Parts: sequence; C-alpha cells; structure tokens
Amino acid sequence: MAEVILKNVSKAFPGGVQAVRDFNLEVRNGEFVVLVGPSGCGKSTTLRMVAGLEEMTHGTISIGGRVVNDVPPRDRDIAMVFQNYALYPHMTVYENMAFGLKLRRMPRREIETRIREAAATLGLSDVLDRRPRELSGGQRQRVAVGRAIVRKPAAFLFDEPLSNLDAKLRVQMRVEISRLHHQLGATMIYVTHDQVEAMTMGQRIVVMKEGLIQQVAEPMELYRRPANLFVAGFIGTPPMNFFEGRLRGAAEAMQFEAEAGFKLPVPEPARAALADYAEKPLTAGIRPEDIGSAAAEQQPRAPRIRASVDVVEPMGAETYVHLQAGESSFVMREDSGKTHPVGGRCEPAVAMDKVHYFDPETGKTLA
Repeated sequence: MAEVILKNVSKAFPGGVQAVRDFNLEVRNGEFVVLVGPSGCGKSTTLRMVAGLEEMTHGTISIGGRVVNDVPPRDRDIAMVFQNYALYPHMTVYENMAFGLKLRRMPRREIETRIREAAATLGLSDVLDRRPRELSGGQRQRVAVGRAIVRKPAAFLFDEPLSNLDAKLRVQMRVEISRLHHQLGATMIYVTHDQVEAMTMGQRIVVMKEGLIQQVAEPMELYRRPANLFVAGFIGTPPMNFFEGRLRGAAEAMQFEAEAGFKLPVPEPARAALADYAEKPLTAGIRPEDIGSAAAEQQPRAPRIRASVDVVEPMGAETYVHLQAGESSFVMREDSGKTHPVGGRCEPAVAMDKVHYFDPETGKTLA
C-alpha cells in the first residue's frame, strides 16, 4: 500500500470553469479519507485526476513516492470502483473479477487464489457462476469491489459507489467497505455527497466547496469545531441552526441579540474571541441536540427561546421538532418520549457552552 500526495493541484475546463483550485492533501499509508461536498464542488474531478482519467491543469500527484503526472491510468497501481458498477453483463462474477488479471497475463493458479480469497471476504463465494443480471444491487457492488481487491493495488479509489443503492443496502455496504478497510489495511480515497457516509466511514474527511478545501479533519473534529459556516451547516443531521443578530454589551453583560427577538447571554470562554464584534452583525449556530430538554437537564438555568411548534417528525428513538421564533425557523432534537403538539407554544433551553459564533461576511468561525 502507499501514501497519496496532492500538491497545488488545479483543474480548469474550457470556458474558464475552475473545477478544482490549489488542492493540497496528504493521504497517509493505510488511511481512509473521504472527499465530501455538494454536487459540482470538484470532489469527483479530484479523484479522477488521481486515477489519471482527468488531466491536471497544474500541480503534482504522487502515489507511493512516485510522481504520476505523466503516468497512464493502467500504470498508476490504483483500482477504482465506480458508481455504475461497470460489470460485463455477458461474463460471470468469476470472469468479471478475473478479467483484469488475465489481461496482465497472471498465472491461472494465482488468479484462482486471489478470486477465491476476495469472494470469501465479500460473501460472494456462492455466486461466482452467476451473471450480473442475476444479482442484487448490493451483490453487484460487492463484485465491483472484489474486482478491485484482486488487483492488490497501492490505493483504492471509490467514486460515489453507493448512490444507486436503496437506503438499507447503503447502510449494509457502508459497514462492509469499512470492515474491508480494516481487514486489508489499504489506502482508500472515497468520494460522496452524503455527509452521513463521510462521518461514519472516514478516518479523515475533506470538505469541499466550489473547488476549494474548506476543512480537513477527523469526523468529530469537524462536527464539534467546524472551520466556517459552510462546514457547520453541511456536517450534521439535522443541520446546525443559524441565527442572525448582534452583540450587545461587554464583559459579563455581553449578549447575543437575535433578529428573531430573543437574547442569549454569552458565556465567559467566548467573550474574548468576540470582543471586537460588539455592536456588529454576528451569526450564532446551535445544533438541534443543544436545544431543548437535554440542554435544560445539563444546565438548569440555561436561557430559553420562546417559539411555536411548526412540524413534528417522529424518528423512532428521537423526534425532530421544527420551531418558529419570529421570522426564524429552527429544529430541536428531543427524545421520543417528549411530546410537542403542532401549533403549541414551547420555550426550549439553549446550552450556551455549545453555541458557535461566525463572522457573517467571511463565514469564519470566531468561537
């Protein structure tokens, strides 16, 4: 296996479209890194440049210590798993997995050994004689992964491999790919637009927007300490609530006065970072789990927001309650045992030590 390093990588398409800009990343040997972001952010283009399927405009890519800028895809020692499986319909599972090895003129006995090992790992031993049309979506995806495994490449590249599966199969395949990573100890780069996939699979996550890296961090670091407004709103389900407002007062009297009509006292640890924003516009971010009953239990004297209940979404073990305060709407996460009638009033508590503050112009996190 090998490390993958991208230095100052950029990609511009005809017409001045800058798909990727000054991308710098070091994927360590054996690491599972996820590129995540909305459609059009440049994540798949970045992966395709690593694979050699897309030519770079600028920058350097190295795999296992070797610069591969001018190396064709077949010689980069990588294996790529695509969104659409790309299986040969007239071939059996065995033949699909063996095809690339035969092209490399690998001995038949070695091919047999590799395929049997991969099939056992992926639960495909009983379907090696079937053709793709006789398989479920999850089995087809495992065949595509198996075809990559038998090559024993330096790095695996996954381009949104689960997007064609239903919700249950996606969960199953997430677990299987994560388990596979632990078994192989392989270097893996995985592209997805689904932040749940990113959070549950990646050892580190690269959040992208408009071709630029917004933040690179471990999953819980992203969640607890987002670098900016975009990352804070993109990572988390339901997403973080944002309130526009201003800071009033100073020292112990410092308060965040929201445009929605409520006021929240700023705790001491955040005051120093916000000292230069007195009487200036500010954005406060509060995650749904930091509003409501849990916040009240943790902080009995926590400030409260007067709101009306707009929509209630029971999710089983928990409930998402959509609230309205003035012109602002927000969501709180409650245990399923808590009831809130639609149209009723409530005053959810806010865990002030969990509130994030952002510069509304730059989007940068302040405290």
